[in-house]
Amino acid sequence: MREPVIRRTRSAVIHGNDGSRTFYTSKPLHVVVALLISMTLCGTALAADSTPADAQGNASDAAVFALESAKASRSLLLDVTHAGKRMVVVGDRGHILYSDDQGKAWTQASVPTRQLLTAVYFVDDQHGWAVGHDAQILASADGGATWNKQFEDLKREAPLLDVWFKDSSTGIAVGAYGAMLETTDGGQHWEDIGERLDNEDQFHLNGIAYVKDAGLFIVGEMGSMFRSADDGQTWEKLEGPYQGSLFGVIGTAQPNSLLAYGLRGNLFRSTDFGSNWEAVSLQGERGPLEFSIANASLLPDNSIVLVGNGGSVMSSTDDGESFTVSNRSDRLSLAGVAEGDKGTLILVGQGGVHVTSPTGADVTQQ
Repeated sequence: MREPVIRRTRSAVIHGNDGSRTFYTSKPLHVVVALLISMTLCGTALAADSTPADAQGNASDAAVFALESAKASRSLLLDVTHAGKRMVVVGDRGHILYSDDQGKAWTQASVPTRQLLTAVYFVDDQHGWAVGHDAQILASADGGATWNKQFEDLKREAPLLDVWFKDSSTGIAVGAYGAMLETTDGGQHWEDIGERLDNEDQFHLNGIAYVKDAGLFIVGEMGSMFRSADDGQTWEKLEGPYQGSLFGVIGTAQPNSLLAYGLRGNLFRSTDFGSNWEAVSLQGERGPLEFSIANASLLPDNSIVLVGNGGSVMSSTDDGESFTVSNRSDRLSLAGVAEGDKGTLILVGQGGVHVTSPTGADVTQQ
């Protein structure tokens, strides 16, 4: 797989397997790659001279709600997480769904947007946030059943790509062109804090995660890396091990340890909060894995699962030192993963929700 060229133009056309085309405008190419990594991409998004956003945008009072669809659980979904025992997924057209039976049945939530949603995060069984295009931030206080729009910034013309919360009050969202927003009051107000990063080129920020006993870590475009030991008040720029795009980062069960992952199966492990890195080899049945890695999850038993392009499912039981690699037979792109019950995994991506074995083989498909 050849690494796509990252340019900045005005539009992108995404071709599905069925020949259909979805047009996205003002979206960065590598953002679309990270989210729809198995589709053919033509072009990129956002001109470099796009209008800068105000420090604080306001959510529109006249919300347009996501359309209800019986096929929502089979549509493009980009992230999955737990809200207590409940599971919540987000994706295309503002779709948010939740399941109270570990993925057997899904209920569509009431959501005041039809934009693509890219990530979701819950701090407990009730309070969660989802982010997406138009720099939108949505919040739920009832376990994901209903949502309200807390923030959007149309001038930014760029998506938010990940979100993390310390507790029900303090959180950070990151996204394209160095977008970085913070709230200290549960999302009643969001402040632009992008100036805290040494990110003069405004590289896209693709992922944020907490590292045990260390602090916060951000990865993004052109191998960019930033770390904070004080919950995001100050940040240090690091020289990373890779100059291509990194799509995500995850802290492991061990203190100071983390994994960063990205294009063409590139995976790196650090045990000292990013000061030093080692490449982790991913060997598939036909040789080294070259599919991009889109997401990761730390399971309750401290094992780690990565997912990505080509239906790739990678699992580790040794804190990320080594991985077993499998590929689903349908080869559909995967964008998110979480643990189910009785040893199953809940995978999301193309084709919606997949309830699978630990290797990614289907148990059922919604």
